[in-house]
Amino acid sequence: MIPLDVTALNDPTLPWHVTVLEEVASTSDWLKQRAAELPVGTVVFTESQTAGRGRRDNRWIAPRGKDLMFSLLLQPAATLEKWPRITTLAALAICKAIEAELPLQPRIKWPNDVYLNDHKVSGLLAETVSTRGGLFLVLGIGLNVNTREFAPGLAATSLLKELNSPALPELDRNSLAQRLLAALHEELQRLENDFSSAVAEVRMRSWLLGRQIRAQAPQGEVFGRVLDLNEEGHLILEFADGSTHALTSADEVRDVKA
Repeated sequence: MIPLDVTALNDPTLPWHVTVLEEVASTSDWLKQRAAELPVGTVVFTESQTAGRGRRDNRWIAPRGKDLMFSLLLQPAATLEKWPRITTLAALAICKAIEAELPLQPRIKWPNDVYLNDHKVSGLLAETVSTRGGLFLVLGIGLNVNTREFAPGLAATSLLKELNSPALPELDRNSLAQRLLAALHEELQRLENDFSSAVAEVRMRSWLLGRQIRAQAPQGEVFGRVLDLNEEGHLILEFADGSTHALTSADEVRDVKA
């Protein structure tokens, strides 16, 4: 196992202030507890996360030193209603970083997952935190890199597993992390001025387009076929009666057979 190198990850051309912890309960909780004292742009990686979580407090479990688990402290200048765009841009950044490093074709499963061959390889969780210094956004990211085995029934995969090369013992996490940090910086610049073209790039990488899905939305359980993404990156669903609806948020988004 090659450890994460904090010196290599602190690129002076990028706005990030990177810290690497040996073990922490949750990188996002660690940042949320210190948001008032830390500089915006702080990024914390960990080799081991004992209480990582995703949406609906689902556990994010990863073996020590195998994958990438990190969170970023952000304070976007954009108006608050545009902050949800950050999850879309971050998913796009993850895809671009993977594409630049490896011969793989990741796809975005709205609202906050990245897939490879119908299995989850990365997840994101954006949370706001209010402090005396104002409102911040903590963006947590997990990317399965070198894990080869997953619990039975878990629809998860890793970059190394998808490469399917027994002669390759592990991928360079430092190189991937550097690529991710650069891609995140670049994509987050599009929050206000170039978001429509970013959505077009997300659309090209969408795992859900054309699929029949079931999801838990604020108004209850919905069933429909995904027609498109709108200008905010939300799903446009077609219901059985032919009507359409823009789904702005949802949990438990599942592909179902027509």
